[in-house]
Parts: sequence; structure tokens; C-alpha cells
Amino acid sequence: MIRGGTTATRAKRHAAMLAAVAGVCVLGPWIWPYAPDAQNTLLGASAPSWRHWLGTDLLGRDLLARLMEGGRVSIGVGLAATAVSLVIGVAWGTVAGYAGGRTDRLMMRLVDVLYALPFTVFVIVLTVVFGRSLLLLFVAIGAVEWLTMARIVRAQTLSLKQSPFVETVVLMGLSPLRILYRHVVPNLLGPVIVYATLTVPRVMLLEAFMSFLGLGVQPPMSSWGTLIRDGVEVMEEFPWLLLSPAVIFAMTLYSLNALGDALRDLLDPSEGGR
Repeated sequence: MIRGGTTATRAKRHAAMLAAVAGVCVLGPWIWPYAPDAQNTLLGASAPSWRHWLGTDLLGRDLLARLMEGGRVSIGVGLAATAVSLVIGVAWGTVAGYAGGRTDRLMMRLVDVLYALPFTVFVIVLTVVFGRSLLLLFVAIGAVEWLTMARIVRAQTLSLKQSPFVETVVLMGLSPLRILYRHVVPNLLGPVIVYATLTVPRVMLLEAFMSFLGLGVQPPMSSWGTLIRDGVEVMEEFPWLLLSPAVIFAMTLYSLNALGDALRDLLDPSEGGR
């Protein structure tokens, strides 16, 4: 049930902010006259100006163009890795919750064991061993972000399994797979959407951390994490190289988390009206 004009307004405001950021990152390169890899070594690092709104880096590359490219990569990693985690987590949680008994105990025991592992270290090890491709980054991060979703979905599935409409379709003789696909999973969309919204910023932060260590996105591509790392190295001489990517990254993470909180308030039937 959707409630709360104030909360709905807050959700719309942050959604609009995120849409604006994504729109600039995707459509901006068609309008902005500078390519992210176009170098001007004679210009070098220059402060923001009418010609280069956010300035240029040490190689004379336009920082706004690089921010738009980095945004596409960072947001793309966040969305793709979250999609991987949702597919695994929803499938695992629904099967465990609906099967129950020994199957449920074994599946969730494995989740508990995996929870004990230091997953940031695990992702870094995967990246070092198997290479630093962008595809591997999607899979590696997504493969360690599904555990919480599996627990959430399993708890919701256990509740739905005891609901009258599911008991009715069971008596009708529908197969378990059809029951899950047609009647259980659609009723999980609320918590799944909320968790997905909160997972994207966590994934983006992990990607930025790995890129900061030099284990994430590799040249010639750039992400907001690599731009922040490059800016930190020269922040005393050229502070705009750190300020711009850090501010846009922080604003995006804040809006994603705030949107997730607002959606949770709107979609959680246990919350009071606001």
C-alpha cells in the first residue's frame, strides 16, 4: 500500500536527481564537444573555465567529459552487479523458503558460512587471479552481494507459503515451479525493489574502493573511483580534480540510499502512515 505524501515527494525528488545524473552521463557526450580521451598536453591541468567547466586533468583531458564516461561505467557496474545478485538471491531464497525442511536448512547454512567470509578480500582475490575485465567485475561483485537478498526473500517466501491464496493454488495441483513463478515471486517485488535500490550504491562504493586500489576499472576506461584516486594524488596542487568526482559520487550515493529508504517506507505495510 502506498502512503505518505511527504515520503512520496521525497522519493520522487531523489529519483529525479538520479535520472538527471544518468541522463547527463548517457546523453551528455552527444552534446559536449570534448571526448574523454582527447589529450592536450600543452594545456595540461587547468582550473575550471568557460571552455572547460570542470577544468582539465594533467594530460589536458576535459574533466566533465571524463566524469560522464566514469558515470556510465560506475552506474553500469552498480546496475549489472545488482542484477546478478538479485537473480541469485531471489532464486536461492524462494527455493529455500518454499522447499522448507532439510533443503531449507542446508541452503541457508551455506549462506551463513559464506557470510563469515571477508567478501571484499574475496572479490579482490578473484580479480587478481582471473584478471581485471569489466565483465568479471560485474560477476565477482554480484556473486557476493546476493546473500542478504536470499535471506530477505526466504523470509517473505515462508510467510507467503502459508497464505490462503498459495494454499489454494497448491490444492489446485499446480507444480511448485509454476507456483513460485506465477504466485510467489510477483508478491516479492516490494522488498526486492527496495533492496535493489539499496544494493546499487553499496556496489558502486565497492567498485570505487577497488578502483582506488588499482584493482577495478582499468585504463583506458575510467570510473568515478579511478577519477577520485587520480584526484587524491594531486589534490594539493589541483584540488578540482578530486572535488568534482568526489561531490558527484557522494551526491549519487546519497540519493540512491535516500530513495531506497523512501521506497521502504512507502512499500512496507508494517510502517505507520506518514
